Amino acid sequence: MRDTGIVFDIKRYAIHDGPGIRTTVFLKGCLLDCPWCHNPEGKNEKPEFMWWAEKCIGCRDCQNACPQDAISFSDGSLLLDTPKCDFCGACTDVCPSEALKQVGQKMTVAQVLKVIEKDRAFYDQSGGGVSLSGGEPLLQPDFACALLGACKERGIHTAVDTCGHVDSDALMRIGEQVDLFLYDLKVIDDEKHESFTGVSNKLILENLKKLSDCGQRTIVRFPLVPGVNDDEKDIQEVGELLSSLGGVKEINVLPYHKGGVEKLERLRNSKNKFFTDQTPSVDVLNEVKSKLRAFGLRVELGG
Repeated sequence: MRDTGIVFDIKRYAIHDGPGIRTTVFLKGCLLDCPWCHNPEGKNEKPEFMWWAEKCIGCRDCQNACPQDAISFSDGSLLLDTPKCDFCGACTDVCPSEALKQVGQKMTVAQVLKVIEKDRAFYDQSGGGVSLSGGEPLLQPDFACALLGACKERGIHTAVDTCGHVDSDALMRIGEQVDLFLYDLKVIDDEKHESFTGVSNKLILENLKKLSDCGQRTIVRFPLVPGVNDDEKDIQEVGELLSSLGGVKEINVLPYHKGGVEKLERLRNSKNKFFTDQTPSVDVLNEVKSKLRAFGLRVELGG
Protein backbone atom coordinates (compact mmCIF):
# COMPACT_ATOMS: atom_id res chain seq x y z
CA MET A 1 0.00 0.00 0.00
CA ARG A 2 1.21 3.49 -0.84
CA ASP A 3 0.64 4.88 2.65
CA THR A 4 2.23 1.95 4.52
CA GLY A 5 5.93 1.15 4.88
CA ILE A 6 8.32 -0.93 6.97
CA VAL A 7 10.07 1.35 9.49
CA PHE A 8 12.81 0.10 11.80
CA ASP A 9 13.52 3.26 13.77
CA ILE A 10 12.52 6.89 14.20
CA LYS A 11 15.26 9.01 15.69
CA ARG A 12 14.20 12.34 17.15
CA TYR A 13 16.56 15.30 17.74
CA ALA A 14 19.00 14.04 15.09
CA ILE A 15 21.77 16.49 14.13
CA HIS A 16 23.80 14.53 11.58
CA ASP A 17 21.22 13.84 8.87
CA GLY A 18 20.86 17.28 7.33
CA PRO A 19 20.66 20.87 8.60
CA GLY A 20 19.30 21.76 12.01
CA ILE A 21 17.49 19.47 14.43
CA ARG A 22 15.72 16.69 12.57
CA THR A 23 13.58 13.61 12.88
CA THR A 24 15.14 10.75 10.93
CA VAL A 25 12.88 7.94 9.75
CA PHE A 26 14.71 4.70 8.96
CA LEU A 27 13.16 2.41 6.35
CA LYS A 28 13.94 -1.29 5.89
CA GLY A 29 15.76 -2.81 2.92
CA CYS A 30 18.99 -2.18 0.98
CA LEU A 31 20.44 -3.85 -2.12
CA LEU A 32 24.03 -3.15 -1.07
CA ASP A 33 25.81 -5.47 1.34
CA CYS A 34 28.52 -3.19 2.73
CA PRO A 35 30.38 -5.07 5.48
CA TRP A 36 31.09 -1.81 7.31
CA CYS A 37 27.41 -0.79 7.50
CA HIS A 38 26.54 0.84 10.83
CA ASN A 39 22.84 0.00 10.38
CA PRO A 40 22.97 -3.71 9.46
CA GLU A 41 19.45 -4.12 10.80
CA GLY A 42 18.30 -2.02 7.84
CA LYS A 43 19.63 -4.35 5.11
CA ASN A 44 16.87 -6.95 5.17
CA GLU A 45 13.57 -5.64 3.84
CA LYS A 46 11.68 -7.86 6.29
CA PRO A 47 11.31 -7.52 10.08
CA GLU A 48 14.01 -9.07 12.26
CA PHE A 49 14.76 -9.60 15.92
CA MET A 50 17.59 -8.20 18.00
CA TRP A 51 18.57 -9.83 21.29
CA TRP A 52 20.58 -8.19 24.09
CA ALA A 53 22.42 -10.95 25.92
CA GLU A 54 23.33 -8.62 28.78
CA LYS A 55 19.64 -7.85 29.42
CA CYS A 56 18.37 -11.43 29.24
CA ILE A 57 17.45 -12.94 32.62
CA GLY A 58 17.04 -16.47 31.25
CA CYS A 59 13.32 -16.79 32.06
CA ARG A 60 12.49 -18.42 28.69
CA ASP A 61 9.15 -16.58 28.57
CA CYS A 62 9.81 -15.73 24.93
CA GLN A 63 10.39 -19.39 24.07
CA ASN A 64 7.24 -20.49 25.85
CA ALA A 65 5.12 -17.78 24.23
CA CYS A 66 6.18 -18.47 20.65
CA PRO A 67 3.26 -20.20 18.84
CA GLN A 68 5.57 -21.32 16.02
CA ASP A 69 8.18 -22.94 18.28
CA ALA A 70 10.81 -20.79 16.53
CA ILE A 71 12.86 -19.84 19.60
CA SER A 72 15.35 -22.02 21.43
CA PHE A 73 18.42 -21.51 23.62
CA SER A 74 21.88 -23.05 23.43
CA ASP A 75 24.62 -22.31 25.98
CA GLY A 76 22.59 -19.34 27.17
CA SER A 77 22.29 -17.82 23.70
CA LEU A 78 18.97 -17.28 21.94
CA LEU A 79 18.52 -19.07 18.60
CA LEU A 80 15.84 -18.09 16.09
CA ASP A 81 14.51 -20.49 13.47
CA THR A 82 13.79 -17.83 10.86
CA PRO A 83 11.71 -19.95 8.45
CA LYS A 84 9.30 -20.78 11.28
CA CYS A 85 9.00 -17.23 12.64
CA ASP A 86 6.06 -15.13 11.41
CA PHE A 87 7.01 -12.08 13.55
CA CYS A 88 3.73 -12.12 15.43
CA GLY A 89 5.40 -10.31 18.35
CA ALA A 90 4.25 -12.74 21.04
CA CYS A 91 7.84 -13.20 22.25
CA THR A 92 8.66 -9.52 22.61
CA ASP A 93 5.34 -8.84 24.31
CA VAL A 94 6.23 -11.09 27.25
CA CYS A 95 9.95 -10.30 27.62
CA PRO A 96 10.18 -8.70 31.10
CA SER A 97 13.65 -7.22 30.61
CA GLU A 98 13.16 -6.00 27.02
CA ALA A 99 16.08 -8.15 25.93
CA LEU A 100 14.28 -9.16 22.73
CA LYS A 101 12.93 -6.57 20.32
CA GLN A 102 11.50 -6.65 16.84
CA VAL A 103 13.28 -4.47 14.30
CA GLY A 104 10.91 -3.32 11.61
CA GLN A 105 7.18 -2.76 11.77
CA LYS A 106 4.47 -1.62 9.41
CA MET A 107 3.57 2.03 9.85
CA THR A 108 1.26 4.32 7.96
CA VAL A 109 2.13 7.84 6.83
CA ALA A 110 -0.29 9.15 9.45
CA GLN A 111 1.45 7.21 12.24
CA VAL A 112 4.88 8.52 11.26
CA LEU A 113 3.56 12.07 10.92
CA LYS A 114 2.21 11.87 14.46
CA VAL A 115 5.80 11.42 15.68
CA ILE A 116 7.17 14.07 13.32
CA GLU A 117 4.65 16.71 14.40
CA LYS A 118 5.84 16.49 18.01
CA ASP A 119 9.03 18.33 17.09
CA ARG A 120 7.75 21.03 14.74
CA ALA A 121 8.98 23.74 17.10
CA PHE A 122 12.55 22.41 16.90
CA TYR A 123 12.47 22.37 13.08
CA ASP A 124 11.27 25.96 12.97
CA GLN A 125 13.85 27.22 15.46
CA SER A 126 16.86 25.36 14.06
CA GLY A 127 16.14 25.20 10.34
CA GLY A 128 15.72 21.44 10.65
CA GLY A 129 13.17 19.01 9.33
CA VAL A 130 12.65 15.38 8.41
CA SER A 131 15.17 12.97 6.89
CA LEU A 132 14.55 9.54 5.39
CA SER A 133 17.34 7.02 5.81
CA GLY A 134 17.76 3.28 6.06
CA GLY A 135 18.59 0.83 4.72
CA GLU A 136 17.76 2.44 1.43
CA PRO A 137 14.55 4.50 1.78
CA LEU A 138 13.91 4.60 -1.97
CA LEU A 139 13.36 0.84 -2.05
CA GLN A 140 9.97 1.82 -0.63
CA PRO A 141 9.37 4.62 -3.17
CA ASP A 142 5.59 4.96 -2.87
CA PHE A 143 5.64 5.18 0.92
CA ALA A 144 8.66 7.49 0.88
CA CYS A 145 7.05 9.79 -1.68
CA ALA A 146 3.77 9.92 0.25
CA LEU A 147 5.53 10.70 3.54
CA LEU A 148 7.78 13.34 2.01
CA GLY A 149 4.82 14.90 0.21
CA ALA A 150 2.90 15.13 3.47
CA CYS A 151 5.89 16.85 5.10
CA LYS A 152 6.17 19.34 2.24
CA GLU A 153 2.47 20.15 2.54
CA ARG A 154 3.18 21.06 6.16
CA GLY A 155 6.15 23.25 5.25
CA ILE A 156 8.71 20.86 6.74
CA HIS A 157 12.20 20.69 5.18
CA THR A 158 12.92 17.23 3.73
CA ALA A 159 16.12 15.28 3.16
CA VAL A 160 16.79 11.79 1.81
CA ASP A 161 19.91 9.74 2.57
CA THR A 162 20.36 7.36 -0.38
CA CYS A 163 23.02 4.97 -1.66
CA GLY A 164 21.89 5.79 -5.22
CA HIS A 165 21.39 2.15 -6.24
CA VAL A 166 17.70 2.73 -6.95
CA ASP A 167 15.34 3.04 -9.87
CA SER A 168 16.15 6.26 -11.72
CA ASP A 169 12.50 7.09 -12.42
CA ALA A 170 11.66 6.70 -8.74
CA LEU A 171 14.60 8.93 -7.82
CA MET A 172 13.50 11.67 -10.20
CA ARG A 173 9.86 11.40 -9.13
CA ILE A 174 10.64 11.58 -5.45
CA GLY A 175 13.05 14.48 -6.05
CA GLU A 176 10.06 16.80 -6.39
CA GLN A 177 9.42 16.26 -2.68
CA VAL A 178 13.04 16.52 -1.52
CA ASP A 179 14.92 19.68 -0.48
CA LEU A 180 18.26 17.90 0.02
CA PHE A 181 19.79 14.60 -1.04
CA LEU A 182 22.54 13.08 1.09
CA TYR A 183 24.20 10.82 -1.46
CA ASP A 184 26.44 8.00 -0.24
CA LEU A 185 29.45 7.36 -2.45
CA LYS A 186 31.76 4.52 -1.47
CA VAL A 187 34.16 3.64 -4.29
CA ILE A 188 34.50 4.93 -7.85
CA ASP A 189 36.22 1.91 -9.39
CA ASP A 190 33.39 -0.38 -10.48
CA GLU A 191 35.15 -3.71 -9.96
CA LYS A 192 36.33 -2.69 -6.50
CA HIS A 193 32.88 -1.38 -5.61
CA GLU A 194 31.22 -4.66 -6.55
CA SER A 195 33.79 -6.71 -4.65
CA PHE A 196 32.98 -4.88 -1.41
CA THR A 197 29.26 -4.10 -1.75
CA GLY A 198 28.01 -6.89 -3.99
CA VAL A 199 26.71 -4.54 -6.71
CA SER A 200 28.09 -2.45 -9.57
CA ASN A 201 28.22 1.30 -9.05
CA LYS A 202 27.21 2.20 -12.61
CA LEU A 203 23.63 3.00 -11.65
CA ILE A 204 24.86 4.90 -8.59
CA LEU A 205 27.10 7.16 -10.68
CA GLU A 206 24.41 7.62 -13.34
CA ASN A 207 21.87 8.71 -10.74
CA LEU A 208 24.33 11.11 -9.13
CA LYS A 209 24.90 12.75 -12.51
CA LYS A 210 21.14 13.05 -13.04
CA LEU A 211 20.70 14.83 -9.72
CA SER A 212 23.55 17.15 -10.66
CA ASP A 213 22.12 17.87 -14.10
CA CYS A 214 18.66 18.73 -12.77
CA GLY A 215 20.05 21.11 -10.15
CA GLN A 216 18.90 19.09 -7.15
CA ARG A 217 20.81 20.15 -4.05
CA THR A 218 23.02 17.20 -3.19
CA ILE A 219 25.72 16.62 -0.59
CA VAL A 220 27.91 13.58 -1.18
CA ARG A 221 28.68 11.46 1.85
CA PHE A 222 31.97 9.60 1.61
CA PRO A 223 32.46 6.97 4.35
CA LEU A 224 36.21 6.64 4.76
CA VAL A 225 36.91 2.98 5.52
CA PRO A 226 40.51 1.83 6.14
CA GLY A 227 41.58 -0.73 3.56
CA VAL A 228 38.61 -0.02 1.31
CA ASN A 229 38.69 3.51 -0.09
CA ASP A 230 41.44 5.42 1.71
CA ASP A 231 44.35 5.12 -0.71
CA GLU A 232 45.65 7.83 -3.07
CA LYS A 233 43.83 6.46 -6.12
CA ASP A 234 40.45 6.29 -4.38
CA ILE A 235 40.63 9.89 -3.15
CA GLN A 236 41.84 11.11 -6.54
CA GLU A 237 38.93 9.41 -8.32
CA VAL A 238 36.35 10.87 -5.95
CA GLY A 239 37.78 14.37 -6.39
CA GLU A 240 37.90 14.07 -10.17
CA LEU A 241 34.33 12.82 -10.41
CA LEU A 242 32.77 15.47 -8.20
CA SER A 243 34.77 18.31 -9.76
CA SER A 244 33.39 17.22 -13.15
CA LEU A 245 29.78 17.59 -11.98
CA GLY A 246 28.42 21.08 -12.20
CA GLY A 247 25.76 20.67 -9.54
CA VAL A 248 27.55 18.74 -6.79
CA LYS A 249 30.30 20.58 -4.95
CA GLU A 250 29.79 19.53 -1.33
CA ILE A 251 31.17 16.41 0.31
CA ASN A 252 31.11 15.16 3.88
CA VAL A 253 33.91 12.74 4.77
CA LEU A 254 32.50 10.31 7.33
CA PRO A 255 35.10 8.41 9.37
CA TYR A 256 34.25 4.75 9.67
CA HIS A 257 33.16 3.71 13.15
CA LYS A 258 32.35 0.39 14.76
CA GLY A 259 28.74 1.20 15.61
CA GLY A 260 27.45 -1.78 13.68
CA VAL A 261 29.50 -4.42 15.49
CA GLU A 262 27.19 -4.93 18.47
CA LYS A 263 24.12 -4.70 16.23
CA LEU A 264 25.39 -7.60 14.12
CA GLU A 265 25.89 -9.64 17.27
CA ARG A 266 22.32 -8.90 18.36
CA LEU A 267 20.70 -9.84 15.05
CA ARG A 268 19.60 -13.39 15.59
CA ASN A 269 19.37 -14.37 11.91
CA SER A 270 22.27 -12.39 10.47
CA LYS A 271 25.03 -14.14 8.57
CA ASN A 272 26.96 -10.93 7.97
CA LYS A 273 30.49 -10.52 9.24
CA PHE A 274 32.01 -7.21 10.18
CA PHE A 275 34.83 -5.95 8.04
CA THR A 276 37.36 -4.16 10.22
CA ASP A 277 37.90 -2.74 13.67
CA GLN A 278 40.16 0.04 12.41
CA THR A 279 39.13 3.68 12.34
CA PRO A 280 40.86 6.44 10.36
CA SER A 281 43.17 8.68 12.36
CA VAL A 282 42.75 12.44 12.65
CA ASP A 283 45.86 12.92 10.50
CA VAL A 284 44.44 10.73 7.73
CA LEU A 285 41.09 12.54 7.84
CA ASN A 286 42.74 15.95 7.57
CA GLU A 287 44.90 14.73 4.71
CA VAL A 288 41.87 13.46 2.80
CA LYS A 289 40.06 16.73 3.49
CA SER A 290 42.98 18.71 2.08
CA LYS A 291 43.23 16.56 -1.04
CA LEU A 292 39.54 16.88 -1.84
CA ARG A 293 39.55 20.63 -1.24
CA ALA A 294 42.26 20.89 -3.89
CA PHE A 295 39.56 19.93 -6.41
CA GLY A 296 37.54 23.01 -5.51
CA LEU A 297 35.07 21.10 -3.34
CA ARG A 298 33.48 22.21 -0.07
CA VAL A 299 34.62 19.52 2.33
CA GLU A 300 33.49 18.82 5.89
CA LEU A 301 34.51 16.08 8.27
CA GLY A 302 31.41 14.33 9.59
CA GLY A 303 27.91 15.59 8.96
